[in-house]
Amino acid sequence: MSDQVLPNENFEVPSDLEAFEQEFSQLSPEELTDIRPLPRVSMHAFCESPQLLSTIESVANDRRMARVHVKAVSGGIRAATEFFSEAPTPNLILLEANMAYEELLEDLDRLAEVCDVGTKVVLVGHINDVQMYRDLVRRGVSEYIVMPVGQIELIQALSDLFSNPENDPLGKSIAFIGAKGGVGSSTMAHNIGWAISTVHQQDVIITDFDVAFGTAGLDFNEDPPQTIADAIKAADRLDDQFLERLLTKCSERLNLLTAPAVLDQTCDYDDEFFSHMLELLQNSAPYTVLDLPHLWSAWNKHLLLGADEIVITVAPDLANLRNVKNLLDLIGQERRGDREPFLIINQTGMQKRPEIKAKDFVAALERTDFIEVPFDPATFGLAANNGQMISELSASGKIADIFDKLASDLTGRTEAPKASKSLFAPLLGKLKKSK
Repeated sequence: MSDQVLPNENFEVPSDLEAFEQEFSQLSPEELTDIRPLPRVSMHAFCESPQLLSTIESVANDRRMARVHVKAVSGGIRAATEFFSEAPTPNLILLEANMAYEELLEDLDRLAEVCDVGTKVVLVGHINDVQMYRDLVRRGVSEYIVMPVGQIELIQALSDLFSNPENDPLGKSIAFIGAKGGVGSSTMAHNIGWAISTVHQQDVIITDFDVAFGTAGLDFNEDPPQTIADAIKAADRLDDQFLERLLTKCSERLNLLTAPAVLDQTCDYDDEFFSHMLELLQNSAPYTVLDLPHLWSAWNKHLLLGADEIVITVAPDLANLRNVKNLLDLIGQERRGDREPFLIINQTGMQKRPEIKAKDFVAALERTDFIEVPFDPATFGLAANNGQMISELSASGKIADIFDKLASDLTGRTEAPKASKSLFAPLLGKLKKSK
């Protein structure tokens, strides 16, 4: 049968015929953030079952699909052929088909006649057969997925269609926010960003979105003439080159986009502008740390929910417990296909201050995982006054280790190996490997 299959010239043919043989496995929480957002494309889905139609609706609401214009209707290949005979085809057509193989090929041939050149076609079927997949790919189908298909599996497949291995991958964004003002969220963001750049030797951009009261400049002892306010003022001409001029090089692998900390304007900004700026930032470095202010605006919410990872910092008291529960509930509803936010309980063990024990705090949230940072006014105070990070003061200290561990968890990377000063290190390394 496959010898008689001819490609449909109007479908864009993928290069990898072996893709289907790699069955999807259940993604771990760490792998969820490896699914990259799709570009600005249009997608039209024709679904024969209510199950797939419901899945498409969930997919359309996922943050990684934010730039995709999705339209889903009931119907199969024949409905798509009839529709596109009088309308231009989108970038991507997703079709569900549950029919005999020969009938399927005939319907695909008729669809190919009305498709524009370069259109990608994803077929969702009910038969798990590798040879069938090969035949479909030779015919021009970009991907074949077997029902039932879940939200994450489908997003992964769509994302892979538009990823280009020759291009640099889009960097990951990590949003930091406090459940209450003054809990140390910015301090956490700056120290963990520093750890990613030094311990893990990855390029990082720390962006301070607290235009009126941001502390990134103070914490790194930098007072640059250009700030995020300049990017906001030049919204209509902001591009990668303009953004590059606004960054302050803090170290070999760390750049800052600081806040001016002035009160000459309010913080009523367009969330679409910040989406554009975030896209530029993610194209500029493997990791972008978003130091978000403690306020609830459309643009701040948009940045928080759109980040690859979220870190929430709290203090161990009742107000923080209430606020973080509200945040976690919202994030859980809006980001069903993402890893849960990281929770930092900061300033624990402060003398003469009543507090909720860390284990009781997370138990009330029905969680078990958290990061605890003990109250250490001497260390944090000295670092703040000197414009230094904690690891610069004490690289082997307990708190520095906490930041390094969290940086590893956020990036999925282990600490970069440190060069040994011993002349015998290479020989000893070979001896260890030979054992």
